[in-house]
Amino acid sequence: MPEFFHKPVMVAEVLAALGPRDGGRYADGTLGGGGHAEAVLIGSSPTGWLYGCDRDGAAIQAASKRLAEFAGRFEIRRGNFAEMADWVPAGSCDGVLLDLGVSSPQFDEGARGFSFQQDGPLDMRMDDRQSLTAAALVNEAGAEELAELFWRFGGERESRRFAKAIVHDRELRRFETTGQLAGLIERLAPRHGRKTHPATKVFQALRIAVNDEIGSLERGLDGAVRLLRPGGRLAVITFHSLEDRVVKEFGREKARDYTVAGEVDVPELRQPREPELRWVVRKAVLPSGVELAENPRSRSAQLRIMEKI
Repeated sequence: MPEFFHKPVMVAEVLAALGPRDGGRYADGTLGGGGHAEAVLIGSSPTGWLYGCDRDGAAIQAASKRLAEFAGRFEIRRGNFAEMADWVPAGSCDGVLLDLGVSSPQFDEGARGFSFQQDGPLDMRMDDRQSLTAAALVNEAGAEELAELFWRFGGERESRRFAKAIVHDRELRRFETTGQLAGLIERLAPRHGRKTHPATKVFQALRIAVNDEIGSLERGLDGAVRLLRPGGRLAVITFHSLEDRVVKEFGREKARDYTVAGEVDVPELRQPREPELRWVVRKAVLPSGVELAENPRSRSAQLRIMEKI
């Protein structure tokens, strides 16, 4: 297995958001290769502490190796950031970071099955201990369920056509590889010179479904707020509009100083309450031009920053 190396995005912006300091306590729910964690531990030297987790065993190994020089100042566990509140003390953290999406090593290693750029098993699991794979979804879900997944998590307009074709073809031959699936979709929707592969949205949707990324994000955001002490900050890096919308709606709801009775927000029926969070900046922070030139994969990154009241 190739060495797990992940170039973190927007490190300077994350440090500016969290403001790590000596004696502070921080949590990184998506360690990756440990790049952000390393920067936070340096910024909080000599006594700052970091809790970290990741679902990917290779990421945990890489982060542990990268952070070895900070031994005694961090605790790392393998698992979903949605469960961090189960083991990190409530109200203990000055900052929490969530860097969402898939890391470069996961995309680049064909055996992980995240990408159609190289043929590999149709897997897509961030945590290889779980049983559900993309192959299981593609070969066992009904046409309606697949179409719903492709539309909801990928925004794929051809979701129904693609789903029906998958169900038809799998009767003849089970889908086992990324190349099989990408090839079918490309036959149904030829590229005709377009830069974007026609299977892009389907692969995104399957990855999100396999890893329950939206459910994990919703649970993880709630948990992150519980971890923060008053004045502590939550920094979330998103890479596509679906997860960014979840973060925005979460922040908007937590920053609201009233509750809504019923489904519709009617001013006359609002009840005052104390908000839990405030936006540090209203708009998302974007990568700098220098970073975009050095790391093109950062182009879709957006950083949103909230503070616990």
